[in-house]
Amino acid sequence: MRPEQSAFMPRFASQLRSSAPAFALFLSVGVAWELIVRTFNIATYLLPAPSAILTKMIEARAMLFQNLVSTMAASMAGFLIGTLLAILTAVVFLYSRTLERALFPWALIIKAVPILAIAPLLTIWLGFGLAPKIAISAIACYFPVLVNAAKGLRTVGRPAMEFLAIVGASKRQSFFHARWFAALPYIFAAAKISSSTAVIGAIVAEFTGANLGIGTVIVTAGYQQDTTMLFSAIVISSIATIILFYIVVLAEKLCLYWPEAQAED
Repeated sequence: MRPEQSAFMPRFASQLRSSAPAFALFLSVGVAWELIVRTFNIATYLLPAPSAILTKMIEARAMLFQNLVSTMAASMAGFLIGTLLAILTAVVFLYSRTLERALFPWALIIKAVPILAIAPLLTIWLGFGLAPKIAISAIACYFPVLVNAAKGLRTVGRPAMEFLAIVGASKRQSFFHARWFAALPYIFAAAKISSSTAVIGAIVAEFTGANLGIGTVIVTAGYQQDTTMLFSAIVISSIATIILFYIVVLAEKLCLYWPEAQAED
């Protein structure tokens, strides 16, 4: 066995052991749900059994996948745009207290306005395609990343900044060699939260008017009182959200490569 293979196996076994309680609980809930539905003969329109939901997902897999791709494309685009804009705004706040005092209340207002209230407006302004979904996802991601990035950029202590000034580091060098690395753990902490809110934002936008997406499946199934399809759409969107979350986790592990950051995991 090659050295990399021998190193991989213990890590894989460790991951399996750490995930075992979550899988066991998930399986137990599914089995209990199935037994309760069958024992008490609960009507499908009230609460479908997990087996019925799985069957529906398999039967409608092509339709569900097509709608999921639309939702996740908008979610990921909105997540990236919202995160990037938040980081750029945090950098502006770092170097200009005046702009921070002027702009931060507006960022807070954007956060305070319910997504359900602005989603119809953006649908009217931007149409029924991907644009309003991307916009809502970006808005949903913006504020958490902004707050964390602004805090992270300011966590570098005065002694470190004085040392950088003594050795002749420019503002640009000080930013990329000190402040940026200090802010990364804060940014990723917010990004992990925002990865789920991005999907929620896209689905909410689909509620108000869209021709494709998981939100449209949920709305249609609700009108038709198709509870099994409702649960199928919810399960599919939840799985996709979890995948997006772990993509961010993987990016975090790749970017936070120094020993102190690894020790915090």
